[in-house]
Amino acid sequence: MTVSELSLDLDAPPCELGDNWCHTVYNLTKDQWLASSANWLVAKPLTIIMILVVAMVIRSLARKLIDRLTRASGGRVPTLLRPLRERAPQALGTLLSERRAQRAKTIGSVFKSITSVLVFGIAFMMILAELGVNLAPVLASAGILGVAVGFGAQNLVRDFLSGVFMMLEDQYGVGDVVDVGEASGTVEAVGLRITTMRDINGTVWYVRNGEILRVGNSSQGFAVAVVDVPIGYGADVGQATDILGRVASEAAEVEPLSSDVLEPPEVLGVERVSATEGIMLRTTVKVRPGRQWAVQRQLRGQIMAAFEDAGIQGPVMHRFPATEG
Repeated sequence: MTVSELSLDLDAPPCELGDNWCHTVYNLTKDQWLASSANWLVAKPLTIIMILVVAMVIRSLARKLIDRLTRASGGRVPTLLRPLRERAPQALGTLLSERRAQRAKTIGSVFKSITSVLVFGIAFMMILAELGVNLAPVLASAGILGVAVGFGAQNLVRDFLSGVFMMLEDQYGVGDVVDVGEASGTVEAVGLRITTMRDINGTVWYVRNGEILRVGNSSQGFAVAVVDVPIGYGADVGQATDILGRVASEAAEVEPLSSDVLEPPEVLGVERVSATEGIMLRTTVKVRPGRQWAVQRQLRGQIMAAFEDAGIQGPVMHRFPATEG
């Protein structure tokens, strides 16, 4: 080997075959150390930045797609909710727009969180692979850790899954009046783990979704106002029934009840007879969800006033003589 050939070999950059970054940096700087480190100083950082940029773009596009699928316009059902079952009847379409919007927004928020975790999780794995980290032990450790966390946080996982299915099945939403067993009241917030309720006394209840075994929803679709009015044994049942039907029908046609009543009242007649309550007459009326109690109070007051004007007696309370002790 000649001296000129030896000098060429000494001056050649320590680059592997096909390492274009090494040759490019050496041609620009004529520095062997920079050339040999070009892969770590230039190639890998650029690749990592590219992975992060692509992940952020994919996440942004996915979130925009979810927003589009969960957007309700013109009273139409959001695209995301069309395959799902709705509990309320279609005849009450005008009353469902707010509930559909709230339900779609909640489900969309869940999907956005899941999308972010998946996209950035995959990006994190790709970055580790780019840095030369062996992913097999990492995935194995993550699997073991996941199993350990799963055993230690079974209640948390159960609460989360119950919250997801609750939202998908439209069991209840914010503003609904529900009975979940140990607590009942108006739903103030719905989360994947906790449902927040406030009862009639103002007490706030925090109920874990995984502990809810059954739900009674008084605000889904429509409600029924049940009005029971007692009369005495000496009253004319036929006359009382006629007055009951007339007053209930007239009251349902004027404000403030007309905006809440969905169908004309139905008089069922005598519901029960007892020694303490006398003869109990019952009428029912289909109303907007959550308005049954207000309608019951209004109708009961007007019917009782009409009975008093017509001279229909109420039940007589029997007093028993005190016993000498």
